[in-house]
Amino acid sequence: MIDLTEIQPRGVDRFETRRPVPPAKLDALSKEILALKKKLNAVILAHNYQVPEIQDVADFVGDSLGLSQQAARTSAYIIVFCWVHFMAETAKILNPGKIVVLPDKDAGCSLEESCPAPKLKALQDTSPNFWTIAYINCSAEVKALSDVICTSGNAVKIVNAAPKDRDLLFVPDENLGAWVMEKTGRPMTLWRGNCYVHVEWTHASIVRIRSQHPGAPLVAHPECTRAVRMLADEVCSTEKMVGYCRQSPAQAIIIATEAGMLHRLKKECPDKEFIPAPTDNCRCNECRFMKLNTLEKLYDCMANLAPRVELSEATLERARLPIERMLEISARP
Repeated sequence: MIDLTEIQPRGVDRFETRRPVPPAKLDALSKEILALKKKLNAVILAHNYQVPEIQDVADFVGDSLGLSQQAARTSAYIIVFCWVHFMAETAKILNPGKIVVLPDKDAGCSLEESCPAPKLKALQDTSPNFWTIAYINCSAEVKALSDVICTSGNAVKIVNAAPKDRDLLFVPDENLGAWVMEKTGRPMTLWRGNCYVHVEWTHASIVRIRSQHPGAPLVAHPECTRAVRMLADEVCSTEKMVGYCRQSPAQAIIIATEAGMLHRLKKECPDKEFIPAPTDNCRCNECRFMKLNTLEKLYDCMANLAPRVELSEATLERARLPIERMLEISARP
């Protein structure tokens, strides 16, 4: 167990999940996690793709932009980040003096792996006019090489705000980048990376599910390929999916993003049916990295304050600038 003397007493924000789970409905381990969180004066942040039991004990459940904003404003001294490694790094960059832990240090991302910092630097060196926009799904070292960070929720706004006299380089998701070019009309050089989960959906698999549910609109994440996006009624970030589904009069909606999102949607819109878009190989689509995080690992990382996210001072300082630039642009009217 941890030594509580190393934890500085701090105030903690009064977070609540959007639809709190009544304590009576939580299992014993979940209750232990909540008790430990109170003892540590910690905050638990979880992505929409996390398993339901983790979402149910989190203080905030959201997408990349929402989680970045919460990480930037929290006064909790201990941040428990239930997502993948690059996002826990983001929390550490924004809170260098705080303890940041995550349930599984091996929870990675195919997008992050597709864009090693040395290869990005080599490409940047080919043109002094490059202005690099990095999707948040990248390493701290790649963030440190970037001019601004974006999420799927604010990518269009970030690109529209980019200097008009610079050549835009968008890394690492080529599908998100292509969608942003369609929305903004701004040409960009795209890094050839993708989310292995979102490229599993095909035009044929989406046509089939739409034919089986002819009255159901399809909502797709912009990390999907263009062949899938062109069949969607709405292409948007996970947080915007919630808003779309709340407002839609449809009683059944097809969802083309990681399957963990369905739990959040069912809590937000309990009167509606959410149909996971199938791939050619399975009925729904889950990220193996996301599912490395479990309730047991969440408890252990809080009990031991490990694994921790640690970054060099140079990386922390350089990577903070493009993240803060993103947050500033996002806050503009």
